[in-house]
Amino acid sequence: MDANSELNRLRWRCTHRALAEMDLLLGGFLEKHFSTLTPEQSAAFVMLADMEDLDLWPLITGKKECADSAQAEVVALMRNVRLK
Repeated sequence: MDANSELNRLRWRCTHRALAEMDLLLGGFLEKHFSTLTPEQSAAFVMLADMEDLDLWPLITGKKECADSAQAEVVALMRNVRLK
């Protein structure tokens, strides 16, 4: 699968979530910041995008800590994103 197809699949996963808030957060982050991530951070974002909303939301809100350091970096970046 080529890189464009993979990005399109990731975009779909980020914007078709159970929670509308997650659609906005993940989709907005993907469009505005994904291209600036390091390869390790990009892989961590993909893993986060594959998580169920009920598992991911506590990480985003800070109610639960990430066990993976790369995922923790990406979650910290997502917490600081201003979506408009």
